[in-house]
Formats: sequence, structure tokens, C-alpha cells
Amino acid sequence: MTGIPAATILHADLDSFYASVEQRDNPVLRGRPVIVGGGVVLAASYEAKAFGVRTPMPGHEARALCPRAVVVRPRFEAYSEASKAVFEIFRDTTPIVEGISVDEAFLDVSGLRMIAGDPEDIARRLRERVRDEVGLPISVGGARSKFLAKVASAACKPDGLRIVAPGTELAFLHPLPVRRLWGVGAVTERRLADAGISTVGDLAALGESRLCSLLGRGAGRHLFALSMGVDPRRVEVGRRRGSIGAQRALGRRPKTRADLDTTVIAIVDGLGKRLRKAERLCRTVVLRIRFDDFSRATRSRTLWEPTDRTDVIMSTARTLLDDAAGLLTDRGCTLVGVSLTNLDDTDAVQLTLPFDADHGAELDTTMDSLRERFGRDAVTRAVLVGHHHGADAPMLPD
Repeated sequence: MTGIPAATILHADLDSFYASVEQRDNPVLRGRPVIVGGGVVLAASYEAKAFGVRTPMPGHEARALCPRAVVVRPRFEAYSEASKAVFEIFRDTTPIVEGISVDEAFLDVSGLRMIAGDPEDIARRLRERVRDEVGLPISVGGARSKFLAKVASAACKPDGLRIVAPGTELAFLHPLPVRRLWGVGAVTERRLADAGISTVGDLAALGESRLCSLLGRGAGRHLFALSMGVDPRRVEVGRRRGSIGAQRALGRRPKTRADLDTTVIAIVDGLGKRLRKAERLCRTVVLRIRFDDFSRATRSRTLWEPTDRTDVIMSTARTLLDDAAGLLTDRGCTLVGVSLTNLDDTDAVQLTLPFDADHGAELDTTMDSLRERFGRDAVTRAVLVGHHHGADAPMLPD
């Protein structure tokens, strides 16, 4: 035994998740370029990515790049069910699972060697189970750190497995382009390119002090540490999210103020249920709008006291929409998103006095129960009758 820790952190990432679910459920789509979402690309199959289609690209640009692509409407309920099934396999593999999003997670498999084999054996069985039991492709990377495990999973996509053995980390990492480092976006990549830095190895060779001079002390130290494979973070279990959100892509057809109001109502209606199911309370409501020229506007309001009341959140969100009304006159709105932030656990917040006879909370609970028992469309708000809003879409990264 060398005493060197094994590569026991796995990063499991479903490949083109939404598009893969569509191809799984509709055999006609298999092997064909598939785009999920019309106004904005929410996901693209690898056949579509080969033509340059990416998320969150405008739909018309994606169709211009790949005219033969099949465009399908998102089915978020199907994606949610698939995600739950995959995460059950994750948790059956190891109790130490840190979910990152609906389609990826870190798994700590240390201590399982005697009962489950080495990390590569565990990763291979995990991939087989996801393929056989859920019908989806998944890529898995493994290393001694979360950062390297994530880089390894990206490097072996699609539908691959890559374990970075201890002692080989820098040989694996240094030939890669600098954009593989967390924190290197388009602007930083251009600045590094201007300085003659194109690979992670180039960046490491520059040294920490020169990187700090080039990018600032915080960014320089962070990127130099990653370039040397240093990432001490552990896989965290049970970390609670600090926010939840949903958004709707609206396409480019003209929208009235009433259309936008109806969309906000539908989004908040779903978020309220999610908030109560998670036994959380929110303090801040955030409204995000994207226009057809790809500019954005954000409005937020912090409440006097945390709440899980749909009517309170909805009133706040509609007020934020009123505040942004002046921006809507000259530009079309292509996307509306609402997020609830500054979340607290329900039992961590002290109730306020006086207790007045307000039955809004009981109404929310009753509506939640009816929808759980008879389906999400069993009871709805009058303003939403006749409108198709589907399930909430998760917030895309900014």
C-alpha cells in the first residue's frame, strides 16, 4: 500500500438529459438531431450538438444551424420522474450523494472497496444500472477531488467512464484547455489567451504570483490551485438549497401584459407547492425577464417576514412585473423567470403575533392535497383556464 488516497469521488452526469429522455420515450427520435424547446434551446441531442447547437441558444439560430433537427416541446414531468429514478440508483450505490442539479451529482464511494470493489467497478455498475433501469446514457468521472472528477466526466462524454488514477492528475489535467477550469469564462479565457496561455499547463507554469497580477489575487490563487489539481472540498450530504426557481420560454410572438401576468401566476403557483413540500419559507422574490434583443432585467423584493403562502408570493411577483412594465413597451419578452431566495426551514422561523383569522395557508394546503390525489390539473386558478403552462422549467444558469 502506498498510502495515497484512492480516486473515490465520482461525478455522474446524464448526457443531454432532456433530449435523451425524448429519444428514450420516442424511438423515432433515436439517432436524429433533437432540440428541446422552441424559443430557447433547453437541450440538444449530441446529433444536434454536432452542428453547433448549444444551450441556451435562441431557437431560430439553432434551426438555422441544423435545419433537419426535430424540435419538441419540453416535458418537465417526464424529466423529473427520470431524475428521481436515477438519484435512487445513486443513493443505492452510496449514502454519500451530493446532488448538483436534476441530472448530475457527486458520489463518495470511499470505504466501499470491501463490499463493492474499487471506484472503477462501482462506476461501471452504476452506469449499467442507469442504462438498464432508466434507459438513459450517463458519463462518470472519478478522481481524488470533486473538481477533477467533474473534469473527467466531461472529458469522457458522451456515455463514457474515466477514472483519473492517483499520481496521474497533472498529466491528465495540464494538456486540457483553460476553459475546463471552474471560473474561466469567455472574458477570462480571452485575457489568458492574450497572455499566451491556452492550456491548464501553461497557466500552472506561469505561477501563482504572475496569475494574481494578471487576474487579481482571488482569481489568480483560485485558478492556480485548480491547475495543480488542488480542491479540498468534500462531498456534502443533505445540503439544503438556498433558492428555488422556474422559468418559461415564451418565443417571439407578441405578448400582452395579460399574457405575462398569466405566465407569472402559473410559475408562482408551482413554486408555492414546491416550497411547502420542501418545508421551506422564502424571504425574497426575484423576477427575471429576457427580451428579444437578449438583454435582461431583474427585479427583487424582500418580504417583511418569511412565507410559504402562494398568495403573498404571487402578489409580490405581480408587483415586480408592474415595476418592470416600463421596459416592456418597446421590446418583446422572450422569457420570464421567478425565483424564491433566502430560504429558511419552516421550523426555524418563529411565528409572529397577532395570529389573525387568515385562511390563505389552509387554502394552499387543500389545493396541494387535491393536486397530489387527482393530478395537477384537478384544480387551478381561473385565470389559467384555457392556457397551457405545463410543468415548471428549472432556472437556466446565468
